[in-house]
Amino acid sequence: MKLLLDTHIALWAILDDDFLSLKARNMILNPENTIFCSSVSSWEVLLKHTTDPKNLYISARDFIERCKRAGFTSINLTDQHILGVESLMRPENAPEHKDPFDKLLLSQAILEKMSFLTHDKKFSDYNEDCVIIV
Repeated sequence: MKLLLDTHIALWAILDDDFLSLKARNMILNPENTIFCSSVSSWEVLLKHTTDPKNLYISARDFIERCKRAGFTSINLTDQHILGVESLMRPENAPEHKDPFDKLLLSQAILEKMSFLTHDKKFSDYNEDCVIIV
């Protein structure tokens, strides 16, 4: 299975954080799965680290290096992924989901036919089969 990690899942995995659920850990460590980390996540880490380094102490450079050492495959953002955000649908009564990084990651997962591993329950409102909430 091809798994694209949401940014927080990637961070928890490379930092061996207790927030990473056993289910997520097992999926990431399963040798039959190919684990992907997006350049979107690197950009998100860069912005959050430079804005508030006390809250997110890992730099984008360190994040990228740790993802490589963990054996995660990098996936870059394309115009197709960007345009794919326009087709994401949520019910009108669903809570608002403004995070542009989340939308780009979901678009990448859909278009690249990957499963998207996240802890964010807001993704369930998209009704996309690729979303795995752990």
